Amino acid sequence: MICGLGLRDQLVGVTHECDYPADVVDLPKVTKTLIPHDATSGEIDALVRERLKTEKALYSLDMAALESLRPDLIVTQALCDVCAVAESEVQAAACSLPGSPQVINLEPSGLADVFECLRQVAAAARCSEDAERYIGELQRRVDAVATRTQSIENRPRVMLLEWIDPPFSAGHWSPELVALAGGREAIGVAGERSVTTLWDDIVDADPEVLVIACCGFDVPRTRQDIPILQSYAGWESLTCVKADRVYIVDGSAYFSRPGPRLVDSLEILANALHGSLHPLPDGLPKAFQL
Repeated sequence: MICGLGLRDQLVGVTHECDYPADVVDLPKVTKTLIPHDATSGEIDALVRERLKTEKALYSLDMAALESLRPDLIVTQALCDVCAVAESEVQAAACSLPGSPQVINLEPSGLADVFECLRQVAAAARCSEDAERYIGELQRRVDAVATRTQSIENRPRVMLLEWIDPPFSAGHWSPELVALAGGREAIGVAGERSVTTLWDDIVDADPEVLVIACCGFDVPRTRQDIPILQSYAGWESLTCVKADRVYIVDGSAYFSRPGPRLVDSLEILANALHGSLHPLPDGLPKAFQL
């Protein structure tokens, strides 16, 4: 969001997860994670559930780094308890910093919310006019997909799978993306949280297309967990498996993050569902077909 609004030169620090655009990677990191880098999906899930019981975040602030940067504006998020520093910790940190920087806490659950968050950040950074131009460009891309989708009569049952061990159905903006792309989300509910989903419920829903977008994982890391998915009872009987319509996408880069690249995610998904109608824009990766 920050860079899309033309504020890259004013960005002084990022989280340890920030990796796009590429030139932000070398900026000072103001957060740390408690998740081991080599943890399995099952171990990550267990760690997350245990930490949430105690209301302790999995990320923490590096106060020394934050103090040295002396920010005027801190942009954070409260959407996901798993992948954010606790809001109370951010607010306490801001109060202790010189100048008491403004804190903007974002919590978008759909595309329209993302655009409103852009406006919120732009207002704080005094670049609202630039924001409207940028949002207009993003909205035009969304409208182009939606317009092409209007002609689709056969809209397949789609499941966006956000985690494999255990299975999670994708909520928030994901069902909205599925609908815009020309599908019908089989399990996830637009605007609701992503939730653990019984495998039997997935078998009962029998999606015609399965799109695996593991939160925080790229395609190679997601592929490591495919044998787990294939070991579940009834895998071979799924319509999407028999029809060779199982796709893997980069959840970390696209589908997991409620920012401007959700529009990229929409275009990738639309191409996977209806390739002849929705051409893949230059520069975007095609969904990997399993």
